[in-house]
Amino acid sequence: MGEMNETTRQWLDWDARHCWHPFTDQAAWCAPEHERLVIERGQGVWLWDSEGRRYFDGNSSIWTNIHGHGHPHLRSAALAQLDQVAHTSYLGFANPRASELAARLCALFPPQTLTRVFFSDDGSTAVECAVKMALQYRMQTGEPERTGLVAFHNGYHGDTMGAASLGGVSLFFERFRQFGMPVTFVRDLSELQQLRADQIAAVILEPLIQGVNQMSLWPAGMLRELRAWCDATGVQLILDEVMTGFGRTGAMFACHHEQVVPDLLCLAKGLTAGYSPLAATLTRETIYRAFEGQENVFYYGHSYTAHQLGCAMALANLEIFAQERVLERVQALQPEWQRNLESVFSPHLVRVCGMIAGIELRQPDGSAFPSERKIGAAVCLAARAHGLLTRPIRDTVVLMPPLSSTREELLFAIEALRRAVADVLGC
Repeated sequence: MGEMNETTRQWLDWDARHCWHPFTDQAAWCAPEHERLVIERGQGVWLWDSEGRRYFDGNSSIWTNIHGHGHPHLRSAALAQLDQVAHTSYLGFANPRASELAARLCALFPPQTLTRVFFSDDGSTAVECAVKMALQYRMQTGEPERTGLVAFHNGYHGDTMGAASLGGVSLFFERFRQFGMPVTFVRDLSELQQLRADQIAAVILEPLIQGVNQMSLWPAGMLRELRAWCDATGVQLILDEVMTGFGRTGAMFACHHEQVVPDLLCLAKGLTAGYSPLAATLTRETIYRAFEGQENVFYYGHSYTAHQLGCAMALANLEIFAQERVLERVQALQPEWQRNLESVFSPHLVRVCGMIAGIELRQPDGSAFPSERKIGAAVCLAARAHGLLTRPIRDTVVLMPPLSSTREELLFAIEALRRAVADVLGC
């Protein structure tokens, strides 16, 4: 790298002095030998740093961006909303964008299934809402003994204390386990079926694929079987589609693949196509009705609940899905995308669900690399030189491109990652 410009140097100095990054060893981040990038602008699937270098946005700006950066319809929607108002309180007032968005989201499911929407800020708060609704519902419908929550081993549902309680990745959550909610963890449906269902309020799942668990896939049909068990036992099913929602798996929602409707659905990330923070928890009318009356109020909310600008972005996002036939394009691209990944990275473990891919890097004999080598991080760092930005989960490199990516852009990302793997592993 050549001499950086003065503006970049100033930004990085302020960053080192005052900023605290998520999931980051700050000492390593600020070390002189570590090259810190300042991402300054974006267009389509591309990002540019403050030094003018271009990169493919290989993890969709942490799994949020759907239609690319600078999309004209999203930009126009933002400007139009700003000409009216950016934000108003949702406590005691309605607003047009939230009303329309709630109706549009419910219409994505069969009639009289998910009929109510509670807005919040991000994936963690969408999950917090769902869990509190599930527990309070039992208190108000004559089943106060059903306080149990069940989650799956190696699952991830956010980082606020309640959502973190549901997390099954010890690295993130174990030190806080004593402070959170009591949760029973199971590895599969057979373990779930051994539990006392009459003491369980709800079970939560990332459908089809676990994200932070190195993009691990659930067996086909598992979600449908889980829905049937919940129906038989009266346990509420919470689906966390924060990552999988809005086309990532090839359907609008992962649960659509197995024609499953949950009792509570958590949405965020792609809800606004990555243009504004916003989350939503969808639920059934029977759950909503249990909260009517002053004694049953759901005392939960955020200052930016039903943020008008965020709701405008989400509406524009849904309009683009219809206008540009996004799901059809994704379904057409997906088979070649998967074939190319499996062919190029055949010595390694490749897991694909729609446009979500995890490439678990392995040694020539198929064994895992020693964790201290941090091969995944080294490959992602090397990928920058080839014009690709993404992040690893341990030694699994994630590729989750914007759904607007063309065939040529997807081939570029795969080739950039192949070169980075070759740089680090020599093969």
